[in-house]
Amino acid sequence: MKNEEKKEITIEKMVSFCKRRGFVFPSSEIYGGFAAVYDYGPMGVELKNNLERMWWKDMVQRREDVVGLDSAIFMHPTTWEASGHIDGFDDPQIDCRDCKTRMRADHMVEAFGINADKMTADEINKQIEKLEKEDKKLKCINCQSENLTPAKNFSLMVKSNLGSPTDKLSEENVVYLRPETCGGIYLNYKNVMDTGRVKLPFGIAQTGKAFRNEIIARQFIFRTREFEQMEMQYFLNPKEMDKKYEEWKETRWNWYLEYGIKEENIRWYKHEKLSHYAAQAYDIEYNFEALGGFKELEGIHQRGDWDLSQHSKFSGQKLEYRDPITEETFIPHIMETSAGLNRMVFAFLHDAYTEEDVDGETRVVLKLDKRIAPVKVAIFPLQKNKEELVEKAREIYKELSSHYMCEFDESGSIGKRYRRQDEIGTPYCITIDFETVEKDDSVTVRDRDTMKQERVKVKDLKQFFSQNL
Repeated sequence: MKNEEKKEITIEKMVSFCKRRGFVFPSSEIYGGFAAVYDYGPMGVELKNNLERMWWKDMVQRREDVVGLDSAIFMHPTTWEASGHIDGFDDPQIDCRDCKTRMRADHMVEAFGINADKMTADEINKQIEKLEKEDKKLKCINCQSENLTPAKNFSLMVKSNLGSPTDKLSEENVVYLRPETCGGIYLNYKNVMDTGRVKLPFGIAQTGKAFRNEIIARQFIFRTREFEQMEMQYFLNPKEMDKKYEEWKETRWNWYLEYGIKEENIRWYKHEKLSHYAAQAYDIEYNFEALGGFKELEGIHQRGDWDLSQHSKFSGQKLEYRDPITEETFIPHIMETSAGLNRMVFAFLHDAYTEEDVDGETRVVLKLDKRIAPVKVAIFPLQKNKEELVEKAREIYKELSSHYMCEFDESGSIGKRYRRQDEIGTPYCITIDFETVEKDDSVTVRDRDTMKQERVKVKDLKQFFSQNL
């Protein structure tokens, strides 16, 4: 008998679970780790790749109006001047003069009920002055000292150079690691238009690494300095924006439900204070219990024509579109969907993590959608010292692993092997026993969620999994 009980999920529990089961490791751990950088282990890389594949399949493969791109991490430095990142891509920072702890100034004033979304450092300092007049003091989150610096701007751009490491860094050889993947999409808009046989409205999608400095990054893989984005920029006539915007909001909301996120754990957040180029901005937020509540998972934003206009201005290239029917000429407006793959991995792990009481013992099971589970089928010989069982299990593994990610396991009792697979979310386990090799050439197939077992002929396994995976 089992009784499902979704126990409290803490950040400590998730970090421990992810390391223990090979999902996420601290980067450079043998050297003491490297702050806000993480590596994905054998299970983590499979989950991450599966989510990326499903996103690409639904955003590009199944759509006539979206094409793919893989642009470079390094781009001409003027790219970031045109986009405004060099002068305006920053977060407000406050330092503790006593213990030297760095803090997000906007988060500190938000603790007093102030909406500091997109506030500049100067605006936050004015809010701090008002709080002090009300005898409300900001305190260091580490040592509780009130001896804090004023808020100042902290650039999120990661600066590098493409010369020799021994060269003196000068403005002539400065490059930036891209802080988001959409920049390469804007720079390739004209190339795609000229070569891709596309017409408005259409989108360009890409996935890839992005890099940002962070004032604080203590939220596991939710906020890191190196991360992966999955973005789609949709180019259209501004007259179509409102209709397409609502369509894309619905599409992206339903995508999370399709792959297993519980609807009660996501919500819409509307940005009231918009960037200067935006007309509307909504985020899909997920309830990260381990992080204290709802936080951004994906943004769906109206960006207007600002991006292409800026790059046209700085590059001298015409990025206008001429409608072949109406002969109207305009710079396309952009609607974007922007998701963080690392955050998505965290959300799906968080949502799937379940603790159940089974006959007086706690079973930890990761109830991932079968399509994104890291391992689809685990294969066990009943006993590892029986050559005929191991040989048959290897034969089945070789056949199924051509079609699915499989795992061969012969260590420990069958019960312990089941529990290991439950924790990494494996939908099915196959056990090869003596009846398999001596009697009927059938195996026991066990379902992760129901724990029910059934006998299936070896010759029918491919058909069984094609129907159930």
